[in-house]
Amino acid sequence: MSISLRHLVVSFVLTATSTAHAQLIDDVDFRREGDNAVLQVRFVTPVQYRRSLIAKSGDAVQIVFDVVNARDNVRLVPSERRLAGGGAMPGITVTDESPGRENVNRKLSVRLGKPVPFRVRAGRGDRTIEVVLIGLGRDIPATPSGRTAPAPSSGFQISLQQSDSPNLQLDTPIPAALQRYQVFTGQREIGGKTVYEVNLGYFETLVEAESARALLSKRFPGAAIVVLAPPPAPTPAPAPAPAPVAAPVPATGPTVAAAPEPAGSAPALPATPAEVLTRAAALLAAAKSADAQGDADGALDKLNQLLNLPANPTTREAQALAGDIRAKTGDVVRARAEYETFLQLYPSGPDADRVRAALAKLPAAAPKPAATAIVEQKAKPTVEPSSTLAGSVSEFYYGGASKIRTQAFEDSQISGLPPILGEPLYDSGVDQSLLLTNVDVNWRYRDADTDMRFVFRDAYSADLKYSDKSKNRLSALYFEHRSLSAGTQVRLGRQSPTGGGILGRYDGVQAGYTFAPKWRINGAAGLPAEKLLDSKRSFYGVWIDADALTSQISGSLYFNRQLIDGEVDRSAFGTEMRFFSGGVSANGILDYDEAIKGLNIASLQGTWQMEDNSVVNVLFDRRKTPLLMLGNALFFQDPTQPLLATRLKDLLANSTLEALRDRVRGTTSNTTQGLIGATTPVNKNWQVGADVRLTDIGTILPVPSIQFPGQGRNRNTSVGGQVIGTNLYSARDTHVIGVSWQRGTSYTLAGDTAFRYNGTLLSYNNSSQVTEMLLLEPSLKYYLQTDSVGARTSRWSPGLRVTYRALKQLSIESELSGEYSKSSGPNGTETSSRLFYYVGGRYDF
Repeated sequence: MSISLRHLVVSFVLTATSTAHAQLIDDVDFRREGDNAVLQVRFVTPVQYRRSLIAKSGDAVQIVFDVVNARDNVRLVPSERRLAGGGAMPGITVTDESPGRENVNRKLSVRLGKPVPFRVRAGRGDRTIEVVLIGLGRDIPATPSGRTAPAPSSGFQISLQQSDSPNLQLDTPIPAALQRYQVFTGQREIGGKTVYEVNLGYFETLVEAESARALLSKRFPGAAIVVLAPPPAPTPAPAPAPAPVAAPVPATGPTVAAAPEPAGSAPALPATPAEVLTRAAALLAAAKSADAQGDADGALDKLNQLLNLPANPTTREAQALAGDIRAKTGDVVRARAEYETFLQLYPSGPDADRVRAALAKLPAAAPKPAATAIVEQKAKPTVEPSSTLAGSVSEFYYGGASKIRTQAFEDSQISGLPPILGEPLYDSGVDQSLLLTNVDVNWRYRDADTDMRFVFRDAYSADLKYSDKSKNRLSALYFEHRSLSAGTQVRLGRQSPTGGGILGRYDGVQAGYTFAPKWRINGAAGLPAEKLLDSKRSFYGVWIDADALTSQISGSLYFNRQLIDGEVDRSAFGTEMRFFSGGVSANGILDYDEAIKGLNIASLQGTWQMEDNSVVNVLFDRRKTPLLMLGNALFFQDPTQPLLATRLKDLLANSTLEALRDRVRGTTSNTTQGLIGATTPVNKNWQVGADVRLTDIGTILPVPSIQFPGQGRNRNTSVGGQVIGTNLYSARDTHVIGVSWQRGTSYTLAGDTAFRYNGTLLSYNNSSQVTEMLLLEPSLKYYLQTDSVGARTSRWSPGLRVTYRALKQLSIESELSGEYSKSSGPNGTETSSRLFYYVGGRYDF
C-alpha cells in the first residue's frame, strides 16, 4: 500500500467515527411503574450495564457499564444532567464520569439529594440504564411522561391496559378530548390474582365514563370501566334499647366505655383473612335481606362495601347480585356496567352464562354522548405547562510527552551527558497539546398535549501542536416536537440515529406516527454528517416499531438506502428485537445489505439481574469491518494510478459498478466480539466478578494491485477477575482489584501462526469522596507481556484523578498519569516513559 493510500485509510477511519468528541448521555427523564418511579438514562450509542456500587449513605451509586462499539468513540467527553426534586422525590444529579483515555469501561455517577431506597437495572433496548426509586411513583413531577394519581373523587375509572407484571407503561397517547384526566398506575386483586393497570380517571358519572371509553376504544381495545365503591352513606343509629337492670358492682376504678364508631365512617379493613370472610358473609346476607324487602339502595350499599374488600369467596356472587338489583330498578346503564364487570372478571361458569343471558335481555343502551360533550366540559389541564433549560459548558487542556532511550545509548560513554536533540538513540517530545471546549444546551417545554426539545452539543478541539488539525465537531443541533394526542413526533436538524439501520450522525429529519396501540411507523432522510472525501451522500429509510408483540417482546423492522454520487451506496434490510421481563433484558440486531449481498451485522446482547443484585452479561457481535458500503472502494485503489479518486464517479470512469462491489466484498473482513461475564455480591461490602472476552478479526484475501499480500486472521482472548469493595472506610469509597490473562495470535493466510503474545494485567482503582467537595481517584496498573519472537515487555502505569466541586454547579477536574515501560529482546533493550495529563472545569446549569 502506498503512502498516499495509507493516508486515505487513516482519513477514512477518522471520518467514520460517529461520536468523536461527543457526550454520551442523550436524555434523562422519569416514568412511573406501579408504586415506583423509574429514572431512565438514555445514551447516544449502545451500552451494556455491568454492575452498580451503592454508597453506604444511601444517596449515591456508581454504575459501571461498557460502550459496546467502543471503536466508534474516539473521545467521549464528560456530561451531567440535573433533575429537580419535590415532596418525597430527591433532587438528582447524573454524571457520566470521564475515564481519562479509556472509552470502553465507563462509570455513571448518580447522586440523590437525600437517601431513598433504590435499585439499578438495564433498561429496555441497548441504549438505556434505569434507576428504580422504590415507592416514589406518586412523587414524580407532573409531566406527560409521569403523572401522579389524584385522590378518588368519584365512582369510576377506565382501565386502559393490564398486565401481571409491574413493568407496565403507557406508550399510546390519550386522545386530546381526554387530556384533562389523569393517567396513573395501580393494582387490583381480581379473582385472587394481583393485576397491574394503567388507568384513566376519575369520572363522576357512568355516562361520562361510557362516553370516554367510546373515544378510547380505537386506541385501547381492551379499555374497561372499573366501578369504584363510594363511601357508605350515613345510616341512622337505632333507638337505644332499655338498659338491663344489673346488680350493683363495687367500684374498683373508673369504668372506660368503648368509643362508638362515628356515623357514616367507612368500616376499618379487617386485620386477618378470617375477619374478611366474616365481614363479607355478613354484608352479603344483609344485602340479600334488603333486596328481599325491596330496599334496593340499602342492598347496593352493602354490596359496594363488600366489593371494596379484598377478593374473597363472596365477591363473585356479590358482583352478579349488584347487576340484578340495578336491572330490577330500571337502571340499565349501571346494570350493564355491573354485568360487564362480572364477565370481565369471571368469563366462565353457570353463573357467567346466566349473567350473559341477563345482559342480552337488557334494553339497548342510550346513544353515547358525542365527543364534543366531553370537550365542552374541559377543565384546567392536569399538567401545568413547564419549561426547563439545562446543560453545561466545559474546557479541558490535554497534554502528553514521551521519552525513549535504548539500552545502547544507556551503555554508551555519553549516557551521563545531557541528551542531544536529534540524536538517533534518543526520542523525546510533546505527543499531545490540545484544548477541548464543549457546549451542551437542552431546552424542553411540556404541557398536557405537547413535548418539545431543542438540543445543541458542540465541541471544538484546538490542536496547539498542529494548528491545521484543529477541528469543530457539531454533534447535535435539532428541534423535536411530540404531540401526545395525535401520536406524532418530528425531529429536525443534526442528530444521532435512534433506529432504522441509520449509520452515524446526520443532518435531516426524522418523523413518526403511532397509528395503532403499540404500533408506530417512522421515516428519516438526510445527509451523513461525516464527509467521505469529495463524494456526495444522502439516505432515506423507513421502519416500523412494535412496542408490545407480547408483554415482554418488542421490536422493529427497517429498510435503509444510502446513495453516493447517484449510485446505491448501501441498501439494507434489518430487524431489531428486544426482550424485557423482570431482571432479564436482551437486544438482537440483524442487518443485511441486498445490494452488495452480505450480512452486515448479527448481534445479541443480554443482561440477567437477579434479586440479590448478581448480574450476568453476554455479548455476541459479528459485523463487517468496515460495514459494507460501495463508498469503501475509494479507500482501496490501485496505488500505481497517477491520481487517486476522491469521488465514486471517478472510479466508475475506469470500472463497472459490479466490479467495485466485488472490490468492497474482497477488502472487507468479519470482526467478532464475544463476552460472558458475571458479578455477584459476597456481603454488603464486597462483590466478585469474572469475565471472558474474545475479539476475532477475520482474513482478507489478496486483491491484485489493491490489497497485497492480504491480511491474516487476528484473535485475542482474555480471562479476567475482579474483587470490588465498597464503603470500607467511609460512606463513599470504592475499590476495584483486577487481574486478567490475555493471549493474542496472528495467523498467516494459510492458517499458520505468525505471531503470538501472552500478557498479564494487574490493576487497582480507588474512588474516595474525601469531602462533599473533593473526590480522589488513584489507580495503578502493571502489565507484563512475552511473545513468540523472544521479546519481553513490562509496563507500570500509575495515575491520579482529582475532582473538586468549587460550587454546586462548578467542578474542576484534573488527571495525571504516567507510563514507564521496558522492553528487551533479540534486538536489544529499550526503556520509555510517557506522561499524560489534563486539567479543566465544567459549569452545569
